[in-house]
Amino acid sequence: MANYPQLDNSSGVWNLREVYDAVMGGYWPNANSRALVMGGFTPGQMVESYNFQTKATPTIFGDLTYAGQTYYAASFGSITRAMIAGGDNSPALTNTIAYGVFATEGNFADFGNLTSSRSDLGGVSNSIRGVAGGGNDPSVSNVIDYVTLASTGNATDFGDLTQSRGRIGSTGSPTRAVWCGGYTPSYVNTMDFVEIMTTGNATDFGDLARTGGQLNYGSISSSTRGVLAGGFNPSLSDEIQFITIASQGNATDYGDLSGTVGLRLDAGASNSVTGVLFAGYNGAPGYVNYIQDFNIASGGTAVQVGANTLNNGAAVGTSGCHGGLNDGYQGTRPIPFQEAGGDLGIVAGGFDGSNRLTLIQSVKISSTGNANKFGDLSVAKNAMAGISSKTRGMAAGGNTPTELNTIDYITFSTEGNSADFGNLTQTTSVAASQVGNNARGLIGGGQTGPGYTNVISYITMSTIGDAADFGDLSVARGTLAGFSSNTRGLFAAGEVPGTFSNVIDYVTISTTGNATDFGDVQTARKGLAGVSNSTRGVFGGGETGGGQSNVIGYVTINTTGNATDFGDLSVARSFINPLSNSVTGIFAGGNSPSQTNVMDFITIASTGNATDFGDLIVNTGNQGSGLSNGHGGLVGG
Repeated sequence: MANYPQLDNSSGVWNLREVYDAVMGGYWPNANSRALVMGGFTPGQMVESYNFQTKATPTIFGDLTYAGQTYYAASFGSITRAMIAGGDNSPALTNTIAYGVFATEGNFADFGNLTSSRSDLGGVSNSIRGVAGGGNDPSVSNVIDYVTLASTGNATDFGDLTQSRGRIGSTGSPTRAVWCGGYTPSYVNTMDFVEIMTTGNATDFGDLARTGGQLNYGSISSSTRGVLAGGFNPSLSDEIQFITIASQGNATDYGDLSGTVGLRLDAGASNSVTGVLFAGYNGAPGYVNYIQDFNIASGGTAVQVGANTLNNGAAVGTSGCHGGLNDGYQGTRPIPFQEAGGDLGIVAGGFDGSNRLTLIQSVKISSTGNANKFGDLSVAKNAMAGISSKTRGMAAGGNTPTELNTIDYITFSTEGNSADFGNLTQTTSVAASQVGNNARGLIGGGQTGPGYTNVISYITMSTIGDAADFGDLSVARGTLAGFSSNTRGLFAAGEVPGTFSNVIDYVTISTTGNATDFGDVQTARKGLAGVSNSTRGVFGGGETGGGQSNVIGYVTINTTGNATDFGDLSVARSFINPLSNSVTGIFAGGNSPSQTNVMDFITIASTGNATDFGDLIVNTGNQGSGLSNGHGGLVGG
């Protein structure tokens, strides 16, 4: 058996097939299988430890820093730390944040303070940030604040919920925090969300499944699905409902708690497969200590699997392997999840109106300013596809003006000239850019001589060598946009013989095969550019039958459907170079219709018009090669 890397053993070599076999076969190592249940009633200072694999009776982990009972708090968890924030530290509300280390039993330590003392708030976290929203202070609050989990210190203001409310539920993924239901003091079914690594006010997500709203339920998640179990309005509920976190829409009822009596004030914890609900209040006989679990992906009726040491309703739970930290391996992701990729954007080659270029230009994506010289290509060319890993960037195909099958590469960490990587499966220009993840780069479509191709080929990013066949697009076309998450690659719009296309299709990057229909862009066009984070793809500009376009649209990558309007570019143009990290997307250069050096940027997680970023060194149109070491396909890879 292969030596699989895990959190406490980073050695070993594996491939995707071995990972799949190990996960499906049940022998992938499970790290951080511990959940902690913190605070609550009777007594509310204690912390219990539960093991997802053994399902044994919980044991005492230690005590919180709070004196006396603490309930109605928020919880966060990183891979290493469990945290509790705020709550009712009877007789007064508190702003205290405390933390414990999953690997070390013992008492919690002081972390810092929330921006305001409040109870009945909801907490969500990825491996970097913990975010708390809403609550009572003592009236209902719309406050959202956040902490950096690996440090200690006081919370910082994040923004506001769409409405003030308490007794609020919360769930999330590695990218999004969603707050659900609560009261204002009327029951509400509101759900709203933020992107965890940004700041700003929350946006409407949809409504709970239960008419009239709900409060006091257990909240859990996988990396894709948020789950709410039980609750109250004005009677106890046994419903289990879910949302797809990467999209927007109403919750769906898909299961029930065990037994015939509903439950509220239950504490939730989860790994990527199983959701566990601890204790709670069922009206008769009152506070209960039983533990129940269910499969997050399938739903159904929860199964009672044991009992808490304590009847601790109104406690909170967290784990080192919840959905905000992993992307689907059993128990936990085997290596720490990295939300952010790199911050370097590259524009290689292009056309300045008179000549093709060898120039390679660079920008720091997170800070505005003009481009700098990085190095030179081996030959002056334009119309390449740009693909990249966290360490390497490739300019594939293009024109000199003869169409090419060569692939040049650079190393992001070292400024300098490009080197030869290998060859494409065919000569290609104006193919899709920035499709792939840290393991694979995909080149889809393009122009081959007088016609267009539907061929998708791929390279292995860590090696040097020729591309291999992946499959086919649904429609042969060139000058199309490409973007990706860590798992999916999308190909949008482009030019087909005699007209333009509005087609979006997608592939699963780790497999091979033909593309599948995803939906349509707002307007058929060619020469648009795509940027992405791990959940959202945004494409801007292009050329329609009426000339250059300034339109920006977006899709949620892990769903399917038609594009939605995002905003406008500062200058209508086509053949743009796309650059992005997990927060910011840059549209660099292009034709407007003459060549331009304009760069403008957007915040990918929001909507709105693009803002000036700076200027390229020279006017660069007719598609240079735009690439970066932090695009959406690299987030978490």
